[in-house]
Amino acid sequence: MTRLSCYHALKAQLAAGGIAEAEAEASLLLCHLLSCRRTDIFLQGDLLVPPAVQQALTLAVQRRLCWEPLAYVLGEQEFFGRPFAVTPAVLIPRPETELLVERAITLLGSSMGGGTSARVLDLGVGSGVIAITLAAEVSSITVLGVDLSLAAIRVAQANAIRHRVEDRICWVNANWGESLGGAGFDLIVANPPYVAGKLRATLQPELAAEPALALYGGEDGRQAIAQIMADVARLLRPGGTLLMEIGYDQGAYVATTMETLGSWSRVMVHDDYAGLPRIVQAQRRDA
Repeated sequence: MTRLSCYHALKAQLAAGGIAEAEAEASLLLCHLLSCRRTDIFLQGDLLVPPAVQQALTLAVQRRLCWEPLAYVLGEQEFFGRPFAVTPAVLIPRPETELLVERAITLLGSSMGGGTSARVLDLGVGSGVIAITLAAEVSSITVLGVDLSLAAIRVAQANAIRHRVEDRICWVNANWGESLGGAGFDLIVANPPYVAGKLRATLQPELAAEPALALYGGEDGRQAIAQIMADVARLLRPGGTLLMEIGYDQGAYVATTMETLGSWSRVMVHDDYAGLPRIVQAQRRDA
């Protein structure tokens, strides 16, 4: 089978199975297994696809038609221009989280002293995309990454080695900030689970493959967010900043709660590309 005929066959199979982006996914699968560019499918369409690759594609399509997310089938997902390994042990990185990283980079480069060595805490590291991207983009910082899942930490460690920042990131197996000591971090970043568990049956089928621990924040989606807001101010130096990703319908709840807790000041909620509340930013209130 040639590249072009293989591509068309893949596209037809995926479309028949209800995959909305069948054309894009067919090219991604084929390019991934052939280590080629999308244009090569058409410019070199008469080249034969090796039997081993055809077999691998058959298995990949079967997995996808069972609603396994494409990122798990491919084994990686791009984030902030870098490829990251992902497995079913970790949440698949979303574009919205890049907004959190962009804001963190701005803070680290300006209000936190630019060239000084800031200390960053990443709560719920998952695949490590936030911690690793910050370490790669801001060479002066050190990062402590925390996750309750040992399997997730192993994925993050491998990604840190892949992107050559392993010497500036330490990993801790813990539940948010519970086992950590006193103040000292300049910045805390967090992408906690914030999807409401009561909505699970209504969501797209691919989400069933992602780890529930990293996705659902209790029945109302607020459990982990509430714990972070109540507990982590003590881990920041006076005036230190928290950046946390939240659900599109949680902005008012988070802002009101932080204002009443008494440990936060300068609370702001930033919108995502769709104009929905997505990133909360707050400073530790000075005693």
